[in-house]
Amino acid sequence: MSEIFGLSLDEAGRCQHWHQSCDVIANMCQQCQRYFACALCHDSLITHTFQPMHISQISVMCGICQLEMTGDTYISCIRCPRCQHEFNPRCHLHHDIYFC
Repeated sequence: MSEIFGLSLDEAGRCQHWHQSCDVIANMCQQCQRYFACALCHDSLITHTFQPMHISQISVMCGICQLEMTGDTYISCIRCPRCQHEFNPRCHLHHDIYFC
């Protein structure tokens, strides 16, 4: 099971920046190869800036069931394919931060 890093995390990986019930996605930083609740948390905790992953790589994890998926899979979903927990539909607005 992969760990989610961030500031003031709850059991589903929600952080102090994004904490609605649907904010359950963690994204992997290309450089440190760890999951973070958001890029703001990453940049507060790590000395380098968040580096996006290629969209075809495993780089997104559901904070509810820990399903790891590619960016492509995540982008095509409104709910987790495994546990059916709703994803925040506005997260797609940050596509360029998390995927290349």
